[in-house]
Amino acid sequence: MKIFIRDGVSRVVWFSLFGLIVITVTTSNLFAAEDAIDVRQLKMGLDTVWVLLGAFLVFFMQAGFGMVEAGFIRAKNTCNILTKNFLDFCMASLGFFLIGYGLMFGDGNGFCGVKGWCLFGLESTTNGIPLYAFWLFQAAFCGAAATIVAGGMAERMKFPAYLIYSFIISALIYPIVGHWIWGGGWLSKMGFADFAGSTVVHTVGGCAALIGTSVLKPREGKYGIDGKPNVLAGHNIPLASLGVFILWFGWFGFNAGSTLGVTDGSVIGRVAINTNLAAALGGIAAMATVWKRFGKPDLSMAMNGALAGLVAITAPCAFVEPWAALVIGTIAGYVVVRGVELIDKLQIDDPVGAFPVHGICGILGTLCVGIFGKSELGLANNGFIYGGNPMQLGIQIVGSVSTVFFVVVSMGLVFKLIDLTVGLRVSREEELRGLDIGEHGMEAYSGFQIFSTS
Repeated sequence: MKIFIRDGVSRVVWFSLFGLIVITVTTSNLFAAEDAIDVRQLKMGLDTVWVLLGAFLVFFMQAGFGMVEAGFIRAKNTCNILTKNFLDFCMASLGFFLIGYGLMFGDGNGFCGVKGWCLFGLESTTNGIPLYAFWLFQAAFCGAAATIVAGGMAERMKFPAYLIYSFIISALIYPIVGHWIWGGGWLSKMGFADFAGSTVVHTVGGCAALIGTSVLKPREGKYGIDGKPNVLAGHNIPLASLGVFILWFGWFGFNAGSTLGVTDGSVIGRVAINTNLAAALGGIAAMATVWKRFGKPDLSMAMNGALAGLVAITAPCAFVEPWAALVIGTIAGYVVVRGVELIDKLQIDDPVGAFPVHGICGILGTLCVGIFGKSELGLANNGFIYGGNPMQLGIQIVGSVSTVFFVVVSMGLVFKLIDLTVGLRVSREEELRGLDIGEHGMEAYSGFQIFSTS
Protein backbone atom coordinates (compact mmCIF):
# COMPACT_ATOMS: atom_id res chain seq x y z
CA MET A 1 0.00 0.00 0.00
CA LYS A 2 2.76 2.39 0.93
CA ILE A 3 4.61 1.43 -2.21
CA PHE A 4 1.49 2.17 -4.29
CA ILE A 5 0.98 5.55 -2.65
CA ARG A 6 4.63 6.39 -3.10
CA ASP A 7 4.50 5.42 -6.80
CA GLY A 8 1.28 7.41 -7.26
CA VAL A 9 2.78 10.49 -5.71
CA SER A 10 5.88 10.10 -7.88
CA ARG A 11 3.70 9.96 -10.99
CA VAL A 12 1.79 13.03 -9.93
CA VAL A 13 5.02 14.90 -9.27
CA TRP A 14 6.53 13.89 -12.60
CA PHE A 15 3.36 14.73 -14.53
CA SER A 16 3.20 18.07 -12.76
CA LEU A 17 6.81 18.83 -13.61
CA PHE A 18 6.24 17.82 -17.24
CA GLY A 19 3.17 20.02 -17.48
CA LEU A 20 5.05 22.94 -15.97
CA ILE A 21 7.85 22.50 -18.52
CA VAL A 22 5.35 22.38 -21.43
CA ILE A 23 3.56 25.50 -20.18
CA THR A 24 6.88 27.33 -19.71
CA VAL A 25 8.18 26.44 -23.15
CA THR A 26 4.88 27.32 -24.84
CA THR A 27 4.62 30.63 -23.01
CA SER A 28 8.25 31.44 -23.84
CA ASN A 29 7.60 30.76 -27.52
CA LEU A 30 4.53 32.99 -27.47
CA PHE A 31 6.45 35.81 -25.82
CA ALA A 32 9.32 35.31 -28.28
CA ALA A 33 6.89 35.52 -31.20
CA GLU A 34 5.33 38.65 -29.75
CA ASP A 35 8.78 40.16 -29.24
CA ALA A 36 9.70 39.35 -32.85
CA ILE A 37 6.51 41.00 -34.06
CA ASP A 38 7.23 44.04 -31.92
CA VAL A 39 10.77 44.28 -33.28
CA ARG A 40 9.53 44.11 -36.86
CA GLN A 41 6.88 46.72 -36.19
CA LEU A 42 9.39 48.94 -34.41
CA LYS A 43 11.82 48.70 -37.35
CA MET A 44 9.08 49.56 -39.83
CA GLY A 45 8.03 52.49 -37.69
CA LEU A 46 11.55 53.88 -37.43
CA ASP A 47 12.20 53.38 -41.15
CA THR A 48 8.90 55.07 -41.99
CA VAL A 49 9.72 58.09 -39.85
CA TRP A 50 13.16 58.29 -41.50
CA VAL A 51 11.71 58.13 -45.02
CA LEU A 52 9.05 60.71 -44.19
CA LEU A 53 11.70 63.00 -42.70
CA GLY A 54 13.63 62.66 -45.96
CA ALA A 55 10.44 63.44 -47.92
CA PHE A 56 9.83 66.57 -45.86
CA LEU A 57 13.40 67.77 -46.43
CA VAL A 58 13.21 67.13 -50.17
CA PHE A 59 9.88 68.98 -50.26
CA PHE A 60 11.54 71.93 -48.50
CA MET A 61 14.04 71.99 -51.36
CA GLN A 62 11.23 73.46 -53.48
CA ALA A 63 11.68 76.63 -51.41
CA GLY A 64 15.41 76.47 -52.10
CA PHE A 65 14.88 76.17 -55.85
CA GLY A 66 12.42 79.05 -55.70
CA MET A 67 14.82 81.34 -53.85
CA VAL A 68 17.77 80.49 -56.12
CA GLU A 69 15.82 81.02 -59.31
CA ALA A 70 14.13 84.19 -58.06
CA GLY A 71 17.45 85.67 -56.96
CA PHE A 72 19.18 84.89 -60.25
CA ILE A 73 16.57 86.56 -62.48
CA ARG A 74 15.31 90.14 -62.79
CA ALA A 75 12.86 91.67 -60.33
CA LYS A 76 10.09 92.05 -62.93
CA ASN A 77 9.79 88.25 -63.26
CA THR A 78 10.01 87.23 -59.60
CA CYS A 79 6.32 86.43 -59.02
CA ASN A 80 6.27 84.40 -62.22
CA ILE A 81 9.17 82.14 -61.32
CA LEU A 82 7.89 81.60 -57.77
CA THR A 83 4.42 80.77 -59.08
CA LYS A 84 5.97 78.22 -61.41
CA ASN A 85 7.92 76.66 -58.54
CA PHE A 86 4.77 76.52 -56.44
CA LEU A 87 2.50 75.10 -59.12
CA ASP A 88 4.96 72.62 -60.61
CA PHE A 89 4.99 70.73 -57.31
CA CYS A 90 1.20 70.77 -57.33
CA MET A 91 1.15 69.42 -60.89
CA ALA A 92 3.88 66.90 -60.08
CA SER A 93 1.91 65.57 -57.12
CA LEU A 94 -1.19 65.15 -59.27
CA GLY A 95 0.57 63.59 -62.26
CA PHE A 96 2.67 61.26 -60.12
CA PHE A 97 -0.39 60.09 -58.19
CA LEU A 98 -2.64 59.51 -61.19
CA ILE A 99 -0.14 57.91 -63.57
CA GLY A 100 3.51 58.38 -62.68
CA TYR A 101 3.91 56.10 -59.67
CA GLY A 102 2.29 53.20 -61.52
CA LEU A 103 4.60 53.69 -64.51
CA MET A 104 7.61 53.87 -62.20
CA PHE A 105 6.98 51.15 -59.61
CA GLY A 106 4.04 49.13 -60.87
CA ASP A 107 4.53 45.63 -62.26
CA GLY A 108 5.18 45.64 -65.97
CA ASN A 109 8.12 45.15 -68.29
CA GLY A 110 11.64 46.48 -68.66
CA PHE A 111 10.40 49.76 -70.10
CA CYS A 112 7.59 50.79 -67.72
CA GLY A 113 5.05 49.62 -65.19
CA VAL A 114 1.51 48.86 -66.36
CA LYS A 115 -0.49 48.94 -63.12
CA GLY A 116 -0.93 51.03 -60.02
CA TRP A 117 -2.85 54.01 -61.38
CA CYS A 118 -3.96 56.16 -58.44
CA LEU A 119 -2.08 53.61 -56.28
CA PHE A 120 -4.80 50.97 -56.81
CA GLY A 121 -3.76 47.30 -56.88
CA LEU A 122 -0.34 47.82 -55.27
CA GLU A 123 1.18 46.10 -52.26
CA SER A 124 0.66 47.87 -48.94
CA THR A 125 4.41 48.10 -48.39
CA THR A 126 7.36 48.83 -50.68
CA ASN A 127 10.92 48.07 -49.57
CA GLY A 128 9.53 47.57 -46.07
CA ILE A 129 7.94 51.05 -46.08
CA PRO A 130 4.16 51.68 -46.07
CA LEU A 131 2.98 52.53 -49.58
CA TYR A 132 1.74 56.02 -48.81
CA ALA A 133 4.98 57.04 -47.08
CA PHE A 134 7.07 55.68 -49.95
CA TRP A 135 4.85 57.47 -52.48
CA LEU A 136 5.34 60.81 -50.72
CA PHE A 137 9.12 60.37 -50.72
CA GLN A 138 9.15 59.54 -54.42
CA ALA A 139 6.70 62.34 -55.26
CA ALA A 140 9.06 64.85 -53.64
CA PHE A 141 11.84 63.60 -55.95
CA CYS A 142 9.52 63.89 -58.94
CA GLY A 143 8.73 67.49 -58.02
CA ALA A 144 12.44 68.28 -57.75
CA ALA A 145 13.05 67.01 -61.29
CA ALA A 146 10.15 69.07 -62.63
CA THR A 147 11.20 72.34 -60.96
CA ILE A 148 14.75 72.25 -62.37
CA VAL A 149 13.35 73.27 -65.74
CA ALA A 150 11.77 76.48 -64.42
CA GLY A 151 15.15 78.17 -64.04
CA GLY A 152 16.40 77.25 -67.49
CA MET A 153 13.27 78.60 -69.20
CA ALA A 154 12.84 81.61 -66.93
CA GLU A 155 11.68 85.08 -67.98
CA ARG A 156 9.99 84.24 -71.29
CA MET A 157 7.82 81.10 -71.01
CA LYS A 158 4.02 81.25 -70.89
CA PHE A 159 2.55 80.13 -67.60
CA PRO A 160 -0.14 77.79 -69.08
CA ALA A 161 2.54 76.11 -71.18
CA TYR A 162 4.62 75.55 -68.05
CA LEU A 163 1.71 73.89 -66.26
CA ILE A 164 1.20 71.48 -69.17
CA TYR A 165 4.92 70.69 -69.29
CA SER A 166 5.17 70.05 -65.53
CA PHE A 167 2.25 67.59 -65.61
CA ILE A 168 3.65 65.66 -68.58
CA ILE A 169 7.18 65.29 -67.23
CA SER A 170 5.84 64.18 -63.84
CA ALA A 171 3.25 61.76 -65.18
CA LEU A 172 5.21 60.25 -68.09
CA ILE A 173 8.84 61.19 -68.74
CA TYR A 174 10.38 61.12 -65.27
CA PRO A 175 8.55 57.92 -64.18
CA ILE A 176 9.67 55.95 -67.23
CA VAL A 177 13.34 56.73 -66.58
CA GLY A 178 12.72 56.01 -62.90
CA HIS A 179 11.31 52.60 -63.78
CA TRP A 180 14.39 51.74 -65.80
CA ILE A 181 16.65 52.41 -62.81
CA TRP A 182 14.66 52.20 -59.55
CA GLY A 183 11.57 50.25 -60.58
CA GLY A 184 13.22 47.02 -61.72
CA GLY A 185 13.56 48.01 -65.38
CA TRP A 186 16.19 47.10 -67.93
CA LEU A 187 18.97 49.33 -66.58
CA SER A 188 18.44 48.00 -63.08
CA LYS A 189 18.86 44.45 -64.35
CA MET A 190 22.13 45.46 -66.04
CA GLY A 191 23.54 46.61 -62.70
CA PHE A 192 23.25 50.35 -63.34
CA ALA A 193 23.63 52.27 -60.07
CA ASP A 194 22.16 55.66 -59.17
CA PHE A 195 21.76 55.79 -55.41
CA ALA A 196 19.76 59.00 -55.06
CA GLY A 197 19.17 60.43 -58.53
CA SER A 198 22.05 62.02 -60.46
CA THR A 199 20.44 60.41 -63.50
CA VAL A 200 16.83 59.87 -62.50
CA VAL A 201 16.30 63.39 -61.14
CA HIS A 202 19.09 65.70 -62.30
CA THR A 203 19.99 64.42 -65.75
CA VAL A 204 16.29 64.23 -66.59
CA GLY A 205 15.57 67.75 -65.29
CA GLY A 206 18.77 69.26 -66.70
CA CYS A 207 18.33 67.83 -70.20
CA ALA A 208 14.67 68.85 -70.25
CA ALA A 209 15.80 72.39 -69.35
CA LEU A 210 18.35 72.35 -72.19
CA ILE A 211 15.75 71.33 -74.76
CA GLY A 212 13.20 73.79 -73.44
CA THR A 213 15.51 76.79 -73.49
CA SER A 214 16.76 75.81 -76.96
CA VAL A 215 13.21 75.75 -78.30
CA LEU A 216 12.33 79.03 -76.54
CA LYS A 217 15.40 80.90 -77.87
CA PRO A 218 17.32 83.50 -75.82
CA ARG A 219 15.77 86.36 -73.88
CA GLU A 220 15.58 89.77 -75.52
CA GLY A 221 18.96 91.50 -75.20
CA LYS A 222 20.89 88.47 -73.97
CA TYR A 223 23.20 88.30 -77.01
CA GLY A 224 24.56 91.18 -79.00
CA ILE A 225 24.89 91.44 -82.78
CA ASP A 226 28.43 90.09 -82.43
CA GLY A 227 27.09 87.03 -80.62
CA LYS A 228 28.69 87.90 -77.29
CA PRO A 229 26.51 87.48 -74.19
CA ASN A 230 25.31 90.49 -72.25
CA VAL A 231 24.91 90.32 -68.49
CA LEU A 232 21.26 90.27 -67.42
CA ALA A 233 22.08 90.36 -63.74
CA GLY A 234 20.01 88.66 -61.08
CA HIS A 235 18.20 91.11 -58.84
CA ASN A 236 18.76 89.55 -55.41
CA ILE A 237 21.95 87.60 -54.68
CA PRO A 238 21.18 87.35 -50.91
CA LEU A 239 17.93 85.58 -51.82
CA ALA A 240 19.82 83.19 -54.08
CA SER A 241 22.35 82.54 -51.29
CA LEU A 242 19.55 81.60 -48.92
CA GLY A 243 18.19 79.26 -51.57
CA VAL A 244 21.52 77.48 -51.95
CA PHE A 245 21.78 76.92 -48.19
CA ILE A 246 18.22 75.56 -48.14
CA LEU A 247 19.08 73.19 -50.99
CA TRP A 248 22.28 72.07 -49.27
CA PHE A 249 20.29 71.36 -46.11
CA GLY A 250 17.54 69.55 -47.99
CA TRP A 251 20.07 67.45 -49.87
CA PHE A 252 20.81 65.49 -46.69
CA GLY A 253 17.23 64.26 -46.90
CA PHE A 254 17.63 63.72 -50.64
CA ASN A 255 20.69 61.48 -50.30
CA ALA A 256 20.62 60.07 -46.77
CA GLY A 257 16.86 59.52 -46.95
CA SER A 258 17.45 57.27 -49.96
CA THR A 259 18.82 54.60 -47.63
CA LEU A 260 15.10 53.98 -46.93
CA GLY A 261 15.89 52.88 -43.38
CA VAL A 262 17.93 53.42 -40.24
CA THR A 263 19.21 49.87 -39.74
CA ASP A 264 22.74 50.52 -40.95
CA GLY A 265 23.94 53.79 -39.51
CA SER A 266 27.33 53.46 -41.18
CA VAL A 267 25.71 53.84 -44.63
CA ILE A 268 23.76 56.91 -43.52
CA GLY A 269 26.91 58.44 -42.08
CA ARG A 270 28.92 57.78 -45.22
CA VAL A 271 26.21 59.22 -47.45
CA ALA A 272 25.93 62.34 -45.28
CA ILE A 273 29.66 63.09 -45.08
CA ASN A 274 30.12 62.48 -48.81
CA THR A 275 27.23 64.83 -49.57
CA ASN A 276 28.72 67.60 -47.47
CA LEU A 277 32.30 67.22 -48.69
CA ALA A 278 31.33 67.22 -52.38
CA ALA A 279 29.27 70.39 -51.93
CA ALA A 280 32.08 72.16 -50.06
CA LEU A 281 34.74 71.28 -52.61
CA GLY A 282 32.39 72.12 -55.48
CA GLY A 283 31.99 75.63 -54.12
CA ILE A 284 35.74 76.06 -53.56
CA ALA A 285 36.68 74.69 -56.98
CA ALA A 286 34.14 76.83 -58.85
CA MET A 287 35.22 79.96 -57.02
CA ALA A 288 38.91 79.23 -57.67
CA THR A 289 38.22 78.53 -61.35
CA VAL A 290 36.24 81.70 -61.99
CA TRP A 291 38.68 83.76 -59.89
CA LYS A 292 41.59 82.57 -61.99
CA ARG A 293 39.79 83.02 -65.31
CA PHE A 294 38.12 86.38 -64.72
CA GLY A 295 39.99 87.92 -61.81
CA LYS A 296 37.12 87.99 -59.29
CA PRO A 297 35.80 85.38 -56.81
CA ASP A 298 32.23 85.42 -58.13
CA LEU A 299 29.65 84.43 -55.50
CA SER A 300 27.04 83.22 -57.98
CA MET A 301 29.49 80.76 -59.54
CA ALA A 302 30.63 79.58 -56.10
CA MET A 303 27.01 78.83 -55.26
CA ASN A 304 26.48 76.99 -58.53
CA GLY A 305 29.69 75.08 -57.77
CA ALA A 306 28.28 73.88 -54.45
CA LEU A 307 25.09 72.77 -56.20
CA ALA A 308 27.17 71.06 -58.88
CA GLY A 309 29.04 69.11 -56.20
CA LEU A 310 25.74 68.06 -54.64
CA VAL A 311 24.35 66.90 -57.99
CA ALA A 312 27.52 64.98 -58.85
CA ILE A 313 27.68 63.12 -55.52
CA THR A 314 24.00 62.14 -55.58
CA ALA A 315 24.53 58.93 -57.57
CA PRO A 316 27.76 57.68 -55.95
CA CYS A 317 27.24 58.96 -52.37
CA ALA A 318 26.74 55.46 -50.90
CA PHE A 319 29.36 53.72 -53.06
CA VAL A 320 32.48 55.86 -52.56
CA GLU A 321 34.86 56.79 -49.76
CA PRO A 322 35.05 60.39 -48.45
CA TRP A 323 38.30 61.08 -50.30
CA ALA A 324 36.52 60.28 -53.57
CA ALA A 325 33.73 62.71 -52.65
CA LEU A 326 36.38 65.44 -52.38
CA VAL A 327 37.62 64.60 -55.87
CA ILE A 328 34.11 64.40 -57.34
CA GLY A 329 33.13 67.77 -55.85
CA THR A 330 36.31 69.40 -57.12
CA ILE A 331 35.76 68.12 -60.65
CA ALA A 332 32.11 69.22 -60.59
CA GLY A 333 33.04 72.74 -59.43
CA TYR A 334 35.44 73.13 -62.33
CA VAL A 335 33.12 71.54 -64.88
CA VAL A 336 30.13 73.73 -64.02
CA VAL A 337 32.11 76.93 -64.72
CA ARG A 338 33.25 75.63 -68.09
CA GLY A 339 29.73 74.39 -68.79
CA VAL A 340 28.29 77.86 -68.29
CA GLU A 341 30.92 79.25 -70.65
CA LEU A 342 30.12 76.57 -73.23
CA ILE A 343 26.38 77.20 -73.40
CA ASP A 344 27.02 80.95 -73.64
CA LYS A 345 29.24 80.32 -76.65
CA LEU A 346 26.46 78.23 -78.17
CA GLN A 347 24.00 81.08 -77.44
CA ILE A 348 21.82 78.90 -75.24
CA ASP A 349 20.27 81.25 -72.70
CA ASP A 350 19.99 79.43 -69.37
CA PRO A 351 19.44 82.16 -66.74
CA VAL A 352 20.29 80.05 -63.65
CA GLY A 353 22.65 77.46 -65.18
CA ALA A 354 20.14 74.60 -64.93
CA PHE A 355 21.80 72.48 -67.61
CA PRO A 356 25.43 72.95 -66.48
CA VAL A 357 24.51 72.27 -62.84
CA HIS A 358 21.97 69.48 -63.20
CA GLY A 359 22.48 68.08 -66.69
CA ILE A 360 26.26 68.08 -67.09
CA CYS A 361 27.04 67.35 -63.44
CA GLY A 362 24.28 64.74 -63.29
CA ILE A 363 26.03 62.89 -66.09
CA LEU A 364 29.38 63.41 -64.35
CA GLY A 365 28.07 61.95 -61.09
CA THR A 366 26.62 58.96 -62.91
CA LEU A 367 29.97 58.19 -64.52
CA CYS A 368 31.81 58.69 -61.23
CA VAL A 369 29.98 55.64 -59.87
CA GLY A 370 31.83 53.55 -62.44
CA ILE A 371 35.15 55.25 -61.68
CA PHE A 372 35.29 55.61 -57.88
CA GLY A 373 32.66 53.12 -56.65
CA LYS A 374 33.58 50.05 -54.59
CA SER A 375 31.84 46.70 -54.75
CA GLU A 376 32.26 46.20 -50.99
CA LEU A 377 30.05 49.26 -50.49
CA GLY A 378 27.13 47.71 -52.35
CA LEU A 379 28.05 48.20 -56.01
CA ALA A 380 27.80 45.35 -58.52
CA ASN A 381 31.39 45.86 -59.75
CA ASN A 382 34.42 47.79 -58.60
CA GLY A 383 35.01 51.17 -60.20
CA PHE A 384 37.67 51.66 -62.84
CA ILE A 385 40.35 52.90 -60.43
CA TYR A 386 40.20 49.61 -58.52
CA GLY A 387 42.03 47.26 -60.83
CA GLY A 388 41.09 48.87 -64.13
CA ASN A 389 37.83 46.93 -64.58
CA PRO A 390 35.68 48.95 -67.04
CA MET A 391 32.49 46.92 -66.52
CA GLN A 392 30.66 49.26 -64.13
CA LEU A 393 31.80 52.36 -66.01
CA GLY A 394 30.49 50.86 -69.23
CA ILE A 395 27.11 50.15 -67.64
CA GLN A 396 26.95 53.71 -66.31
CA ILE A 397 27.74 55.13 -69.76
CA VAL A 398 24.99 53.05 -71.36
CA GLY A 399 22.47 54.22 -68.77
CA SER A 400 23.44 57.88 -69.01
CA VAL A 401 23.43 57.97 -72.82
CA SER A 402 20.08 56.17 -72.96
CA THR A 403 18.53 58.60 -70.48
CA VAL A 404 19.83 61.68 -72.32
CA PHE A 405 18.59 60.36 -75.65
CA PHE A 406 15.14 59.50 -74.30
CA VAL A 407 14.68 62.84 -72.51
CA VAL A 408 15.96 64.93 -75.43
CA VAL A 409 13.66 63.20 -77.94
CA SER A 410 10.57 62.99 -75.74
CA MET A 411 10.81 66.47 -74.25
CA GLY A 412 11.68 67.96 -77.64
CA LEU A 413 8.44 66.49 -78.94
CA VAL A 414 6.50 67.73 -75.89
CA PHE A 415 7.79 71.30 -76.19
CA LYS A 416 7.15 71.41 -79.92
CA LEU A 417 3.57 70.22 -79.46
CA ILE A 418 2.97 72.76 -76.70
CA ASP A 419 4.44 75.49 -78.92
CA LEU A 420 2.15 74.52 -81.79
CA THR A 421 -0.96 74.53 -79.58
CA VAL A 422 -1.00 76.97 -76.65
CA GLY A 423 2.38 78.51 -77.49
CA LEU A 424 5.57 78.52 -75.41
CA ARG A 425 6.79 82.08 -75.41
CA VAL A 426 5.18 85.34 -74.30
CA SER A 427 5.10 88.33 -76.61
CA ARG A 428 8.09 90.66 -76.90
CA GLU A 429 6.17 93.48 -75.25
CA GLU A 430 5.20 91.31 -72.30
CA GLU A 431 8.74 90.03 -71.91
CA LEU A 432 10.16 93.56 -71.82
CA ARG A 433 7.54 94.76 -69.38
CA GLY A 434 7.91 91.70 -67.15
CA LEU A 435 5.94 88.49 -66.70
CA ASP A 436 4.74 89.46 -63.25
CA ILE A 437 2.38 92.09 -64.66
CA GLY A 438 1.64 90.38 -67.99
CA GLU A 439 1.01 86.85 -66.68
CA HIS A 440 -0.17 87.43 -63.11
CA GLY A 441 -1.23 91.06 -62.80
CA MET A 442 0.91 91.61 -59.72
CA GLU A 443 4.39 92.64 -58.62
CA ALA A 444 6.87 91.03 -56.25
CA TYR A 445 7.92 94.43 -54.94
CA SER A 446 4.76 96.50 -54.98
CA GLY A 447 5.35 100.20 -54.39
CA PHE A 448 8.83 100.21 -55.94
CA GLN A 449 9.42 101.54 -59.44
CA ILE A 450 11.30 98.89 -61.41
CA PHE A 451 13.28 100.13 -64.38
CA SER A 452 14.54 97.80 -67.09
CA THR A 453 16.43 98.47 -70.29
CA SER A 454 15.88 94.96 -71.66
